[in-house]
Amino acid sequence: MKYVYYFGEGKKGMKDILGGKGLNLGVMTNIGIPVPPGFTITTQACKKINENNKWPEGLKKELDENIARLQEEMQQKLSDDNYPLLLSVRSGAAVSMPGMMDTVLNLGMNDKTVKVIANKTDNPRFAWDSYRRFIQMFGNVVMGIKHHYFEEVLDNVKETKGVKFDTELEIEDLKKVVKDYKKVVAEHAGKDFPQDPHKQLEMSIDAVFGSWDNKRAISYRRINNIKGLIGTAVNIQTMVFGNMGDDSGTGVLFTRNPANGEKEFYGEFLMNAQGEDVVAGIRTPKDIKKLKQINQDVYDELVEIYEKVEHYYKDMQDMEFTIQKGKLYILQTRTGKRTAQAAVKIAVDMVNEELIDKKQAILRIDPDQLDQLLHKQIDELAKKKHEVLAKGLPASPGAAVGEVVFDADTAFEWTKQGKDVVLVRVETSPEDIEGMNAAKGVLTARGGMTSHAAVVARGMGKCCVAGCGDIDIDYENSQFTVNNTIVQQGDYITLDGGTGELFKGRLPVKDPEVGGSFATIMKWADEFRKIGVRTNADIPRDAKVALEFGAEGIGLCRTEHMFFEGERIKHVRKMILADNETARKKALDNLLPYQKSDFKGLFEVMGEKPVVIRTLDPPLHEFLPKKEEDIELIAKEMQVSVEKIKASISDLHEFNPMLGHRGCRLGITYPEITAMQARAIVEAACEVSKENDLEVKAEIMIPLVGNVKELADQKKVVQNVIDNTLEKFDMDLHIMIGTMIEIPRAAITADEIAKQAEFFSFGTNDLTQMTCGFSRDDAGKFLKEYVQKGIYSRDPFQVLDQDGVGKIMTIAVEKGRKTNPKIELGICGEHGGEPSSVIFSHKIGLDYVSCSPYRVPIARLAAAHAVLKK
Repeated sequence: MKYVYYFGEGKKGMKDILGGKGLNLGVMTNIGIPVPPGFTITTQACKKINENNKWPEGLKKELDENIARLQEEMQQKLSDDNYPLLLSVRSGAAVSMPGMMDTVLNLGMNDKTVKVIANKTDNPRFAWDSYRRFIQMFGNVVMGIKHHYFEEVLDNVKETKGVKFDTELEIEDLKKVVKDYKKVVAEHAGKDFPQDPHKQLEMSIDAVFGSWDNKRAISYRRINNIKGLIGTAVNIQTMVFGNMGDDSGTGVLFTRNPANGEKEFYGEFLMNAQGEDVVAGIRTPKDIKKLKQINQDVYDELVEIYEKVEHYYKDMQDMEFTIQKGKLYILQTRTGKRTAQAAVKIAVDMVNEELIDKKQAILRIDPDQLDQLLHKQIDELAKKKHEVLAKGLPASPGAAVGEVVFDADTAFEWTKQGKDVVLVRVETSPEDIEGMNAAKGVLTARGGMTSHAAVVARGMGKCCVAGCGDIDIDYENSQFTVNNTIVQQGDYITLDGGTGELFKGRLPVKDPEVGGSFATIMKWADEFRKIGVRTNADIPRDAKVALEFGAEGIGLCRTEHMFFEGERIKHVRKMILADNETARKKALDNLLPYQKSDFKGLFEVMGEKPVVIRTLDPPLHEFLPKKEEDIELIAKEMQVSVEKIKASISDLHEFNPMLGHRGCRLGITYPEITAMQARAIVEAACEVSKENDLEVKAEIMIPLVGNVKELADQKKVVQNVIDNTLEKFDMDLHIMIGTMIEIPRAAITADEIAKQAEFFSFGTNDLTQMTCGFSRDDAGKFLKEYVQKGIYSRDPFQVLDQDGVGKIMTIAVEKGRKTNPKIELGICGEHGGEPSSVIFSHKIGLDYVSCSPYRVPIARLAAAHAVLKK
């Protein structure tokens, strides 16, 4: 097995072996981009080293051979007396994980080479600055010494010197930093800093491979659902230096704007700096367009290169570059992380530019990412009434409102308590990944548009304001100050990630408006998808939102959600507590007008689109009063004693109500409830059809059926109401009767049930609960650990368990269609808007999925993916 590939040796399709970075460095080498020479150690080596805790046979030999080749090409050698070769050692998995794994720069520096480089470059300051950077990075990454021990040394030297920035330190100051850094290494590592470059290299390779399993990398893969990778590759590359003086520099660029997708040269740079200075937010960088004023030739070359690279990859690229003594080098390129807004615009623009086709454009956009595009925004009128407290860079769009916290652990813990938080940091680091994931938004005092905070927040879809230099953060006292305003931990702030504005307090937010490129992508998705997309909506307002997002009907209307509004809850309670049929029917007669009005509202919004209405599902105790004053009020209205009401409430108590007297079981015990709801539905359908000269398509769904005889019982009640009502209105509407498949027994007897049903709709929330044996209300206490240990790959209540629940669904589909080939099949659980579950629904042949209004676009795009990926 070959473990090492020199840049240019790899071939297309080797991304899993060489990693994205290694493959791209080879590609750029082959198309004539100025890339510093180097080679890649494969992900297969990573896997073997991490499994066996030793290098695989042959790796050391291949490493030595490629070092020799690199030395020959560069005409330099490690620890050479004439002109020593210095190296960078970087990670690079098949999926980009920015900042999550380790990097070592300036490898090869030691007590001898620092002097040689000082003489050779006639720039002793550069040499000693590079050496102190190497000791600090190597000490931290490879030897495990905490970063702050080195920072204390550097801060002390700057304080003694009376300067603020590293660049203001002189040669003798840097020599003292190096001396003190070596003392830090000896004290905290228990051994001297290694001087042999070959030893440094082997230790660095081990450290970078080992960082695949560090805490932040594992968290990043879990949060982003990155699975199936065997490890990271390691890229060993000739160092080029951006800190050799004012004619040197470093930067990051995107070939398009990653925040909004505009086709513009976008990026940042710093002169006389190394790469980590830009991405770590240590210094606030300059806009890339200002490079033109400093070095027009380099700027023009950079423009030519980025256009060439983007055209080659046919996608927006994120590139790192270094200028060494006026010469430009490209250090890496990768597909750029972008917001959902940018992803949609770039995809549409590239089709218009004839770089890609519609199919590629659709597949470029992760359906889950659309959730970002549908983020709420700060109400503009409210913004005008509130003074901007401070302004930073608009690093990631959206609005964030929450309580201020100053560290990732607090953000994580407060969020678990149900609080909305905004994480405030001087700058974020990869260690903050859990806190960033938990927070509603991120605010940093330092860093630019390509800083860690900006890149990670954009990838997560989090609102982020970066480089807000006006805020003075005091970690010790858990507060920050803007001029004379103090904001303490727990105070509310509001961020506008689209403008970079910070407000004190809670500003109202509003739902987003989408159009333009978004509408185009949705139109293209609809051209390819086969499966229908409906919405779960109980009120006209939600139905209107869903229609605007392209819903083709309502797949689930939960009638019980209407029962809690206004006066109707009183009638519901009277109906439940009635001790005879006459009293119960009287309460139901009072409820009928409310129910009919609700259904008319939905039918008027949906027109001739199908509307599936589920009859009463929850156990009755959920509607009963719990407060003493409510019990007294209902007793007074029903003219019975408080004790009798309490006794009735006690009688309705169940030990396991989710498996108790609910769903069709209520209708079987109290058929008058089913009859009232059916009458309200059919009368509403008839009236709206007549009033609007259209044909309402109502579908009545009986829940919690496990036995075909249960459905037959309820179907008889419903059909009788339909027949009588249609005769009364002299109308010929076709109102379908079907059931939810949410009990495993219903799925495995679906062939019998399909003889009675015109449609099935999979209620995957309860189906998951009953198939897996998990309580939806309690499983959260342990499912996270199940996912972390790999027992389930994802939470089965969030992502459909295709291996278990999915097989139950497949059985039901096959059996149902066998006895009723025309049966309509859908899914209405929360999984109906989750992309992989939508793709699975397409695969097993469902007619539609149904989801919450704001996930309708996600389902539409996922449905197109289902066709195109096949």
